[in-house]
Amino acid sequence: MSRGAQAFGKSDAWSSRSKCPKVLFVLAALLPLCACASGLDLSKAEVDKTLYTSAVQADPGGGEMDSTELSDVATIRNAISSADVEEVGAQPLAWANSDTGSRGSITDVVEYKDKGALCRRFQASRERFDGVAMFSGDACLVTAGAWRMRAFNAL
Repeated sequence: MSRGAQAFGKSDAWSSRSKCPKVLFVLAALLPLCACASGLDLSKAEVDKTLYTSAVQADPGGGEMDSTELSDVATIRNAISSADVEEVGAQPLAWANSDTGSRGSITDVVEYKDKGALCRRFQASRERFDGVAMFSGDACLVTAGAWRMRAFNAL
């Protein structure tokens, strides 16, 4: 046989007459028996009572919002400013922030005038990784097309 043909032929290490596959099979069969002989008894396992959970504070920063919260507030402001109040009516207006993964709905939209400025008062829910929160907000049109959030408070 030529040298090139020998490279792809059966070698003695992996032939059916080799002991290597048999040894691996025996080791695999004995492995579960070793686990049983280790003395591990799950019936005596107890609950770990050293772990505690608690609620996350709604605003640990003393009133300052982080960038995630600011992004969510801007998304809610944009949703409320672009909503057709007459069409929304009693139906919730859905919002979602793809940057933060937060989402929620805006309800109870009331449009009113304050010193000649068009304003909208509303309630909003926010769902995100740390839970669900409810807010009341107030946004007003300050210049042509630009809305400003005057209030956004957790309920």
